[in-house]
Amino acid sequence: MASFVSRLHQAIRTKKTAALVGLDPRWEQLPVRIRRAAEEMYDDPAAAKAAAFEEFCVRLIDVVAPLVPAIKPQAAFFEELGPDGSVALARVIRYGRAQGLIVICDAKRGDIGSTAEAYAKAYLAGEDPQAAPYAADALTVNPYLGEDTLQPFVELCQKREAGIYVLVRTSNPGAATFQNHQNKEGQTLYEQVAETVEKLALQAGFDGNYGSIGAVVGATYPRELKDLREKMPHVPLLIPGYGAQGGNAADVAAAFDSAGLGAIVNSSRAINFAFRSLAYAESFGEKQWEAAAEAATRAMIADLAANTPAGQLMVDSKEA
Repeated sequence: MASFVSRLHQAIRTKKTAALVGLDPRWEQLPVRIRRAAEEMYDDPAAAKAAAFEEFCVRLIDVVAPLVPAIKPQAAFFEELGPDGSVALARVIRYGRAQGLIVICDAKRGDIGSTAEAYAKAYLAGEDPQAAPYAADALTVNPYLGEDTLQPFVELCQKREAGIYVLVRTSNPGAATFQNHQNKEGQTLYEQVAETVEKLALQAGFDGNYGSIGAVVGATYPRELKDLREKMPHVPLLIPGYGAQGGNAADVAAAFDSAGLGAIVNSSRAINFAFRSLAYAESFGEKQWEAAAEAATRAMIADLAANTPAGQLMVDSKEA
């Protein structure tokens, strides 16, 4: 059996990039043709939107699967639609797995005891896509109920060769309200969470220097990112905030080791809806939205290669 982090590293080496494409379907931003086709097929608005989300994400997966190692569907956009959306999410995840991608479900689950165990069993399929209804390789997890929130997820990661990414220092502007709170010794809450994640990373599925228990650390806080990489040397990082949220390649460079491993960098809106951006609208337009998404993905890959140690992945592949 292959651990989550070993499968992730193999995918990163194969695609020669640490770029991660988030799937964030938003009804108003979808191409008009996809929306109209779904509305003609279904009378129920939720069913129509779910069908449109599934079509959009599947077509986007077809675009990015040859280019990147992993995708990150955002569960909330699907769950907003009720049961139809949840079914669409499960189908999108399975389709991504079938195309050889690592799939990280961004659902930010977090609870204790048997409830946490149930969440883990629902999402964490790990190596075998048939092991869980949602079939994900990995899941984002909210740790703020305490360490006992994480243990059921860690235990299932061990059993199924799955992974989790624990929220440590998130990319949103209001993150500091709670995460920067300090104890009597002057240690911030996010630093305390980081210590726990580093300890747990040593318990599940190793590959080289890294375990299968990861952390979410935003690109929008580059100084904290550098510090947290030092505090969590065995933890693979998932880095949101690149692109639409303002983070750039230089901001995330400290997350990588000299071989270009140790992190994956997410971009969602800037790729999903590239056809609506100033950079690509004139060249592609809505009719060529897939070509715009491909161009935006390739631009991100080139940016990471040029401005972070992830560029070493391309060097190593040429030497091999």
